[in-house]
Amino acid sequence: MQQNLQLMSEQRTPTELGTERIGKLLITYAVPAIIAMVASSLYNIVDRAFIGHGVDALALSGLAITFPLINLSAALGSIVGVGSGTMISLKLGQRDHATAQMVLGNSVTLNVIIGVIFGALGLIFIDPLLILFGATEATIQYAREYMIFILLGNVFTHLYLGINCILRSAGHPKKAMAATIGTVLLNTFLDYLFIIVFHWGIAGAAIATVISQVSAFIWQCFQLSDKNELIRFKRGTYRLNGNLVSNIVTIGLSPCLMNAASCFVVLLINRGLLEYGGDLAIGAYGIVNSVAFIFIMIVMGFNQAMQPIAGYNYGARQYSRVTKVLKLTILFATLTTTLGFIIGEFFPGICIKIFTNDMALTDIAKNGMRKVFLVYPLIGFQMVTGNFFQSIGKPIRSIIMSLSRQLIILIPCLIILPNYLGMDGVWYSMPVADGLSVILALTFLLMEVKNLRKLTSQTTNI
Repeated sequence: MQQNLQLMSEQRTPTELGTERIGKLLITYAVPAIIAMVASSLYNIVDRAFIGHGVDALALSGLAITFPLINLSAALGSIVGVGSGTMISLKLGQRDHATAQMVLGNSVTLNVIIGVIFGALGLIFIDPLLILFGATEATIQYAREYMIFILLGNVFTHLYLGINCILRSAGHPKKAMAATIGTVLLNTFLDYLFIIVFHWGIAGAAIATVISQVSAFIWQCFQLSDKNELIRFKRGTYRLNGNLVSNIVTIGLSPCLMNAASCFVVLLINRGLLEYGGDLAIGAYGIVNSVAFIFIMIVMGFNQAMQPIAGYNYGARQYSRVTKVLKLTILFATLTTTLGFIIGEFFPGICIKIFTNDMALTDIAKNGMRKVFLVYPLIGFQMVTGNFFQSIGKPIRSIIMSLSRQLIILIPCLIILPNYLGMDGVWYSMPVADGLSVILALTFLLMEVKNLRKLTSQTTNI
């Protein structure tokens, strides 16, 4: 009897997406998502803080060299994570539980395939890749030590992050939050143990990361093996289905291309900073990126909360609710990035002390942070808009928005501006691209809002 009641409770959870007040629903989903995303950003911050204080300043530069390779891994992972998460939200809204179940199984198989292939190729070509990304004789040893262990555990990274997306989309944001917080706490303890106590250097940070993610994945497996779960691991769902894979890839293509473009962008940033500022400038970018990432992750938390709400209600043709959750998410995201602007412009030194006491590195990072954060209040709006189109199963516009910022605007800026402004040209390229990309996002969003109003009117008159 108790099991039956529990099952009924689990099965009701997704339907709340279509009935509960939007404000309450967004907060309910956003709080655990934000905690999880901030915890995820702290995951990287803790690594860099221990490396900066427990190893040296050049180790931070070596870590920053690995960003493009990590972004490329994230790009491939986002295809499956975002694509499958969005599909599950849409299918639950349509009451198609069988297909949602199949999406889970197919996502596991895809993550294993992608994780193994990427990890193997990365290990084979690690030195040429790191040199391409800006490694020098002074930094390549640090970058290599870190990436070897990260690549060895790459398949578990893909599985852990992918399943977390699915847990949120299936109505379990608190479980996704618990997995993330668990990895952060374990990673922090292991960083201290491996770097400070055992003196394993930058390799210790990588080993701590892998162990933490493997532990989280094991916990997720227990959660999704529960027979009382509506969406769970089930035999017969792991064989790849062509139509499902195609839909997952199509929806997940936008964040994939964004991260892939980001890989090339970071390559240009690293090489530009190396040319005009040396190895320490790359380390400074790593610090600036870490601080910026905190606010980005909060916005991503709101986006992750919006995704199942918008996807479910769009699938259920409750378009007025879709519009409401979009407006609220934009408001909260903009307030978040405005706070980031204030901190980055007026209090950069406080943030930088977390990572290093090296005065030369601190001065470069302060200069970079003030320039990178110039148009930060606008970034929240742009991010929410791109994610919104993914949430309602319209990835093409999201792809165009992502590529316009990363390829059409940012890359030319990174090529041209440093020729005239030196290292400052590299820093200024980022706010210029952010500001111009907002105009395109606004154009697309106004078109979609008009369409939603039309659909709302049609459903009201039926």
